[in-house]
Amino acid sequence: MSHPARSAGRPSLNKDTTLCISLAARPSNIGTRFHNYLYEELGLDFLYKAFTTTDIAAAIGGVRALGIRGCSVSMPFKTDVMALVDDIEPSARVIESVNTIVNDDGHLTASNTDYLAVQQLIAQHQLNPDDAVVLRGSGGMANAVAAAFVGAGFTRGVVVARNPGTGRALADRIGWEHATSPDGLRAPILVNVTPIGMAGGPEESARAFDEDAIGAATTVFDVVAMPSETPLITAARAAGIPVITGAEVIALQAAEQFERYTGVRPSPAQIAAASAMSRA
Repeated sequence: MSHPARSAGRPSLNKDTTLCISLAARPSNIGTRFHNYLYEELGLDFLYKAFTTTDIAAAIGGVRALGIRGCSVSMPFKTDVMALVDDIEPSARVIESVNTIVNDDGHLTASNTDYLAVQQLIAQHQLNPDDAVVLRGSGGMANAVAAAFVGAGFTRGVVVARNPGTGRALADRIGWEHATSPDGLRAPILVNVTPIGMAGGPEESARAFDEDAIGAATTVFDVVAMPSETPLITAARAAGIPVITGAEVIALQAAEQFERYTGVRPSPAQIAAASAMSRA
């Protein structure tokens, strides 16, 4: 379904306005601000609204029955929705996790734009697949990031996770090593996919890797988006190490969703503006 852009300024809500939604246990305003900002900027007759639910099957049934065009999916629904859609793209199937559903006249197609965004960033930043990776984290997003690296040809790495069960399971699944602590680990590419450094969290002033590990790296990648300038990213910049930020991830994954829902690809400048506004 393609919706051509109109003149700037979203039309007034009407019976033909296309609805897109998000489903999460704890809805936030990030996606709502991002998408609605771009609808306004591009003059698209769309509206984006965040929801939560205690009945994911009924909610997805509503997406299908009511003609809701797009649905962003967050925890804890990313795996459960797989049984409720008609098609699953490789980006979601490879990690058994969905974050995007597109509704084409009642036919629901699922994908994972986090996976796609990380693969794009690996290519854009020209990371070398011969380099080893130390990835800290073993949750749902860590699975997406690790799979994206493996899909891009990275065969050597260590999954660092305090939970030995989930950490070892992820490492075994992708053929990397496992460690319970990053102490003493060095690699050209360091990746944080934990809440360490996240604003408002218990470790907001901490770094996921120590100064020696940062200094030995050639790229430091922190998926935390709030703030985008985490203590890890700040330390890497100070050491002159190239970085990839969580702001880049969240902007690219949301832009992928936006294009799938509307048929319109915003410009890089529009994506950056929407991302900055969504995190303000």
